[in-house]
Amino acid sequence: MSLDPSQTVFVLLSFEGPDAYSQAGGLGVRVKGLSRSLARMGYPTYLYFCGDPDLPGEEDLEGGQLHLRRWCQWISAQHRGGVYDGEEGKVRDWNYSLPPSLIDKVIEPAAGDAKQVVILGEEWHTAWSMKLISDLVFYRGIRDRTVVLWNANNTFGFHRIDWPAVNLATTITTVSRYMKFRMWEWGQNPIVVPNGIPRESIFDADPAAVEDLRSAAAADHFWFKIGRFDPDKRWLMAVTAAAELKRRGRTVKLLIRGGREPHGAEVVTHAEHQGLVVRHARAPADAAALATLLRESREVDVINVTSFLSDALVRSIYSACDVVLANSGHEPFGLVGLEVMAARGIAVTGSTGEDYAEAYRNAVVLETDDPLEIVTELSVLKERPRLVTEMRKRGRATARDYVWEKVIDQLLLRIDFAAAHQGVRLPAEPAPRRVPRRRVRKPDAAIIDVNK
Repeated sequence: MSLDPSQTVFVLLSFEGPDAYSQAGGLGVRVKGLSRSLARMGYPTYLYFCGDPDLPGEEDLEGGQLHLRRWCQWISAQHRGGVYDGEEGKVRDWNYSLPPSLIDKVIEPAAGDAKQVVILGEEWHTAWSMKLISDLVFYRGIRDRTVVLWNANNTFGFHRIDWPAVNLATTITTVSRYMKFRMWEWGQNPIVVPNGIPRESIFDADPAAVEDLRSAAAADHFWFKIGRFDPDKRWLMAVTAAAELKRRGRTVKLLIRGGREPHGAEVVTHAEHQGLVVRHARAPADAAALATLLRESREVDVINVTSFLSDALVRSIYSACDVVLANSGHEPFGLVGLEVMAARGIAVTGSTGEDYAEAYRNAVVLETDDPLEIVTELSVLKERPRLVTEMRKRGRATARDYVWEKVIDQLLLRIDFAAAHQGVRLPAEPAPRRVPRRRVRKPDAAIIDVNK
């Protein structure tokens, strides 16, 4: 059964969200893309998240279909370090204040209009609130109008989750087969619904800008790596591989963008100890400014970008560089790899949650944590330009299969099962409109059915 947008309301609960204050990793990117895509498909969508304290508490976007609700702002005003600054206080306030407000302002009015509400909570921070919401709608007699899902994007905070309560209140989902297997260790058997990317991620960079960046890099190997400075992302592996190529007499230009995490200092120190020259620079405004920075850094091996890179510039880098190192050791889904494919880039992934990645078909898939694997794999690609061209083409085709509209189609099918499991009555699909059969009269007055 396909959910009718005129009869269905979606509610997304997530600590991270679309505000710069609210983004710390892939979760913010996920809920931003999912909420916007649902709204553009016609579903009234509410996104509750820990938002920027200086922005409005309520904001409507996408022609009034997407309703942003910034929560815990009074705490965020005292903790300016980002969404997880003051985390414990935010969790307590979220659990105390959000469930009754959500029911009073969204769920009950929707149920009163004979609409179905689908609630999707993200990560451990929302797990207890999902149980509270399920209990409250039961007591108010509208549990049969509410489908409750809870999604795990990572294993963070699993030790803090009351699993029997979450299982009773929700249908549990996750983002990859790898995460499904990891959750078996906790006695859970979730449904896999993959992540998605916005349709605008299918991006063709300006060929002249791409060629300018490659020329400006002026290196045998031009690499890019972006993500949190977390040991799981295998930054040291990437840096060591670059140093090994330099020792072999090859020139390497490694452009990196991490976060504020302490591991970043270890990464830079390790690079310098490996004999790499490191330069720290603020983010260029556009591709032309980046090309200038690259030309001014001819003797530099690693350029550490220390401020926010715009989405447009990141996509241009994906297209221009030889590879993007998304070589994590623990990657529940690997959103960066898919975004790279969308921009016709070459992703170097690990072999955990990146279900979409196929070795030598649309990506380089690493099987070990040995830096020599990066060195040998990427040296081989330099000798196989036709293979690289085919990988870029197939990567783009893969990315098209993961645009949010297609992923949401999968989600809607899973909601049917969740509704049946929870005893929820989904609205019946509108009956197909009957087309009247026309009858015409021939000159001799005989009646002919023109529909035959």
